[in-house]
Formats: sequence, structure tokens, C-alpha cells
Amino acid sequence: MNPPSGPFSLGWEDGVLVAVDQRALPHEHRLLRLSDVDQLIDAIGGLAIRGAPALGLAGALGVALSARVHGRGAPAGTAAVRADAARLVGARPTAVNLRWGVERALARLDAGPEAVLAEALAMLHEDAATNRAAARRAADLVESLLPDGRLRVLTHCNTGRLATAAVGTALGAVLELAARGRIEEVLVDETRPLLQGARLTAWELGQADVPYRLCVDSAAASSMSRGLVDCVLVGADRIAANGDTANKIGTYGLAVAAARHRVPFLVVAPESTWDRELSDGSGIVVEDRSPDEVTAFAGARVAPAGAPALNPAFDVTPAELITALVSEDTTVRTGRARGAAAGPAAPRPSEILALLDEFPDFPAPGVVFRDLGRLYARPGMLGRLADHLAAAFHGEFDRVLAVESRGFVIGAALAARTGLPLTLARKAGRLPGRVHEASYTLEYGADRLEVREGAIAPGARVLCVDDVLATGGTLDAAARLVAASGARVAGLAAVVALAGLGGAKRLAAHRLLTLCEVPA
Repeated sequence: MNPPSGPFSLGWEDGVLVAVDQRALPHEHRLLRLSDVDQLIDAIGGLAIRGAPALGLAGALGVALSARVHGRGAPAGTAAVRADAARLVGARPTAVNLRWGVERALARLDAGPEAVLAEALAMLHEDAATNRAAARRAADLVESLLPDGRLRVLTHCNTGRLATAAVGTALGAVLELAARGRIEEVLVDETRPLLQGARLTAWELGQADVPYRLCVDSAAASSMSRGLVDCVLVGADRIAANGDTANKIGTYGLAVAAARHRVPFLVVAPESTWDRELSDGSGIVVEDRSPDEVTAFAGARVAPAGAPALNPAFDVTPAELITALVSEDTTVRTGRARGAAAGPAAPRPSEILALLDEFPDFPAPGVVFRDLGRLYARPGMLGRLADHLAAAFHGEFDRVLAVESRGFVIGAALAARTGLPLTLARKAGRLPGRVHEASYTLEYGADRLEVREGAIAPGARVLCVDDVLATGGTLDAAARLVAASGARVAGLAAVVALAGLGGAKRLAAHRLLTLCEVPA
């Protein structure tokens, strides 16, 4: 398979990785030809190759480079490729796409170097289609939120084809809106300290003949207050399961300003940017970069010699400040609708953890029982929990299925907050009439859930909720009841997850959201 034709930021040619050197733009369009993993790691660390999707593709191509160098089959060669893969993943720790790309290519290693390369090249082709689909979906959402007139859009950093293999994510959506005749002007944040907006996004918009103005980073909030911004579109480097989003430093401040001024704030990123194993943004590692990027500019020192600097590459925007997260497959409404300011903050895992009580050896020896009584008793907390679940699955479900018995509390609160119907999944023998049933195993035994036939309408989109996720047996049974009713599982949610019991793996076929994780 060959690399995609047309404009691209990186690809494969004559046995080497070819990439646009993004450090040289906009003054010079220079290609790098990287023949080994050390060169690639230097290019990634120096931001010659950057952008979350592009990093994932570069990681896959890096594994292909290593596989070609170290040959096939021999244990020493395989170990060397895996060592190179680990170094690639560590080159930019915040961007989950890099790990995703490396792991996907590495999975083909046993089939030989050519299979690894074929997988990496397939990913290049997929990336273009993925970004095109996400851009169209995001543009459709913008038009639904802002149906009238030409739009003033603000964007941050660079999310165009330079940050991907082709098309782009958030900037791809901007270009799609421009093609539909909807763009009046793009305000391009300069994006200090390395000016990816001023250097790269402005260059891409100029190439596409889309009107833009550079915006001083510190002027973005003022621009919103003056009514110069209709919508904010940004990308992402990592998205936690609850929607918290890591992106280029400065994104969090933009989201706060957008919430204050009731400006829609959309994140556009591929599914590979979601890290659904990470419950929330507090676990995202934020890369700190060299002080020299701040204390000097274009090789000239601008700060006193020896001046220390705080230079994080990214920040984490809480989900409740984001209007929607858009990928190639889904649109996830998070915490804020158009015209709504940010509401009460979603509960942080540390808050939930502090209100849990543990009872060892209950209800059976070796089992630690987690009681949520104090959590539910905290004034306002139950509403915040329900609001968070409602926001995370906004627009994706039209019925709540709550599991007996402790799931009834959060299920009832969620149904009340959303105004949606509630169905109760009862233990065996507690419902009259004809029922659907599903058996399951627990840490300490077995049981069965039931719902009455007809309680869930065929075709309904059902969100199944419980208080604690352990082995996943209860929620798996709930999902099977939904299927037996002819309905569709919109998602599964629990307040607390017990780590190490395999619950998330068991439920991998469904979208799963948990708000706090504790040791089993």
C-alpha cells in the first residue's frame, strides 16, 4: 500500500520516513528524511513533527523503521524493536495517539517488517478518511448551533493537515465550513511560546485562501467580550473517559472565557485521542518543556540570563467547560450547551474517594464493601453526579436502566435530572408477569437480573447505571436485558470502579464511564 496522494505532513518513501519539518515553516517548506528511530525521536522532541494524530502515525512508521533495521524473527531483533517502541512512546508523554500508533504497529511485529510497514501505511490512509469524517461532523454541529449568517471562528495552536496526515481536525472543520460559505473570518491565536498558530495555522489558511487575522493569545478573551467570536474550535492531545481534554497550553483559559461569554467551545479529535482507561484529566501527564523556549526568541535572549521559566506544553480543560467533543464516529455533548454558562463543577475523583466508607470481609470473606452513603448524603452531590453522567451521554440516550439496589439511587437522580423514563432491573423473583432475565456472577457468588417484557421499548437507547463496577457482571447482565428487549445500549456508567477485577475489560464492547477508581 502506498502513502496517500496529495498534500500530506508525513509519509514513507524509498525506505525512509518523510515529513514536513514544521520548524522551518512558514518561510521554508523543507522535508526531513528519517532513516532510524533516533532521528525520529529527535524530530518529535524538537517539534519538527507534532500534532496528536501525526504523532500516532509517526510512531507507527517509527516501529516500521526499527523492524526493517533489526530484521525478522530473532529474539534479539524483536527485543530491539520493542525497546525502540518504548523510547518512541516516551518522546511526548501527553499525546495518547503516539502510544496508540506504536502499539498498533507493534502488534504486527510477529508477521515481519513488511507487515508492520503495511499496517503503518494503512493508518495513513485511514487518517485522511477519519479526519474528513470528523471535520464534516463538527461542521454539521456548528451549523446546527449557529444556523444563521457567516461565522467568526477562533482556533488555537495548529490542527490542520500539518498536525495529521491530511485534512486536519479542528482546522479541517474550519475549512469545511469555509467550503460551505459560512466563514467570515478566522481568529488565529498566535499560540506562544512556539507560535504554532502564527507560523503553521496562518500558513495553512493562507494556502486555502480562507480569511484570517492573527490574535495575540492574551487578546482572545477580550475578543469574545467584544462579540468578535461566534465559536471556538480546538483539537486535543488526550481525552479522558469523562471528557476532560488535554490540549496546547492556553486552551483551558479559552474554555473559561468561552463559558463566561456563552460562546460554543468544540473539541475535534479522532477516536484514537480518547484514553478511556483514564477516568478523568487529573491522571494526564503534562509535558514540561525547556525554559529556553520562553527566555529566548529566534535565538536571541529576551529574559535576564538564568531566568527560570514555567513552560508546560499542555493544559487540561474540564469537560463541563466543553460544549461538545467530536470524533469521526460520535458527537459527545459534555457540560455546556450553547448560551449556557458553566454550571457546578463535576465531582472530582478525590471528592468521591474522600466520601467512601470501606468495610472489609463484607458481604463475604475477602471482599471489601464500598458504601456510598456519605457520598449521597453530601448536599448537592447526588445532583452533581447525575448532571455529570447526563452531560457525558447528552443526546445519546432516551431511557435509564438502574440496577437493583444501589444503582436505583443514581438512576433515579439521573432520570429526574434529564426528564427521561426510568426502568428498574430487579433481582430474581421480584417482578410479576413475563420477564427477560440475565444471569451473572459476582465476586462472592451468582445472581440474576430481570426486567418485565415491554418495560423497555424496542429501539430505545438505554443508559445502564449502577453504583459500583467490580467484575462487570451486573452491568453486563443489564446490557443483555437491553438487547433482549430489542433496544440498544447507549452506554454503561458507574460511580466507582474497583481496579484489578477486570470489569472494564469485560464491558469493552460498550462505552463505559466511571467517575472514580479505587483498589479492589
